[in-house]
Amino acid sequence: MDRCPLLPVGAPPAARGRRAVSGPMLLDLFCGAGGAAMGYARAGFTVVGVDVKPQPRYPFAFVQADALEYIAAHGHEYDAIHASPPCQGYSRMRHLPWLSDREYPRLLEPVRALLRTADVPYVIENVEDAPMPNSVVLCGRMFGLPLYRHRRFESSLLLLQPEHERHEHVIFPGRRLNARYSANSAGVVGVYGHTSGVKIAHARAAMGIDWMVRDELTQAIPPAYTEFLGHQLMAAVRQTTTPAA
Repeated sequence: MDRCPLLPVGAPPAARGRRAVSGPMLLDLFCGAGGAAMGYARAGFTVVGVDVKPQPRYPFAFVQADALEYIAAHGHEYDAIHASPPCQGYSRMRHLPWLSDREYPRLLEPVRALLRTADVPYVIENVEDAPMPNSVVLCGRMFGLPLYRHRRFESSLLLLQPEHERHEHVIFPGRRLNARYSANSAGVVGVYGHTSGVKIAHARAAMGIDWMVRDELTQAIPPAYTEFLGHQLMAAVRQTTTPAA
C-alpha cells in the first residue's frame, strides 16, 4: 500500500506530500494505524492523522504530535474531525482484579470541549461503556462482517444507526478470557486483547483491514463503521460549504 510521508508538526492541512487534496479535509485524532481513516477516505475525505506515537503503517498523511495540542492549534483548519481518545479508562476490563489498581487517562471531556471550540462537524469514538450522550453503537454484523465488535460514536450531528441483528454465536467458550474463537462461532470472531485463538489472517478479514499487525488490529476501528458514518458527515460538510443559490 502506498503511504504518504510524515508531515512536520504544525503542517497546514494542504501539505499533502505526493497526494493532492481531493476532498474535504478530515482530521483523524489518536489515529493509530488508520482503521477509521480508511473508512473516511472511502467516504470521500482527504485524511490527515495525528498520534503521539509513530504510526509507520498509517495509510495517509500523518503528523506525530499530541492530539489535544494539535486540535487546539489546528482543529479549525479542517472541515471535519474524528477523535478516538484512549478507551482503557472506560472499558469494563478495567474492573478485572489484575487491572483494578491501574490508572488510565480519561480524555473524553477535554476532547469534547476542544472539538466544540473548533466549530466543525465531529465524531468521537470509544468503547460501549463510555459516557457518551446522543451516541450510536455500531457492530460488525451491521455491515455483514463476521465480527462482534461494539463501538460507541458521539457526534455534533444526529447520526443514523443500522439495524443490529441478534448475536447468535458463542465467541467466548468456557471461562478463558482470551478464548476468542470457537468451532461453534460459524466464523464470527471478536478481535480484542491478544486475540488468542484467532489467526491474524482471519482477524484481518473480519475487520476488513489487511495492512495492520496484530496489536494494531486489536485497537482499530473497522473501516466499514467510519465509511457509514463518513457519508453522513460528508453530507453535513457539503451542506455547510455549498453556497446558497
